Amino acid sequence: MVTALYVAAEHHSAMEPREAVVVEVGSGIVGDRYHGSRHRHVTVQSAADLERAAAELGAPVTPEMTRRNVTVDVPVPTEPGVRIVIGDVLLEVVRIAAPCRLMEASIGPGGRTALRRRGGTAFRALSSGTIRLGDAVRSAPPGAPS
Repeated sequence: MVTALYVAAEHHSAMEPREAVVVEVGSGIVGDRYHGSRHRHVTVQSAADLERAAAELGAPVTPEMTRRNVTVDVPVPTEPGVRIVIGDVLLEVVRIAAPCRLMEASIGPGGRTALRRRGGTAFRALSSGTIRLGDAVRSAPPGAPS
């Protein structure tokens, strides 16, 4: 289930919470800084990974601190080509979203290290639709039509 949604209008701007986001096939989340990028359409992270990062760091790690768009209460796939459906949007794994140096500023010293292997996944949008807080997350069969 989707537990948090965030967008940032521009690079380095504050993450803004949303109740819902609109995703365009081949472009990503409308109003987000990566809308129109080649592959980084939607970033998804696991709430459990944030809890583990916080435990390692000894300080809170909240969804907006990581600068990812969608936080879910289930494990997030990391293998390129794997497909999931969130709400009515079909997404395909592009790559792991490795934590960048901005994590040291948003989370604090050690934030980037605490998020290593826990930084979420970058997905390509294979369909248009809306993702809402509370939406289910489910696996899509390989080769599911887009």
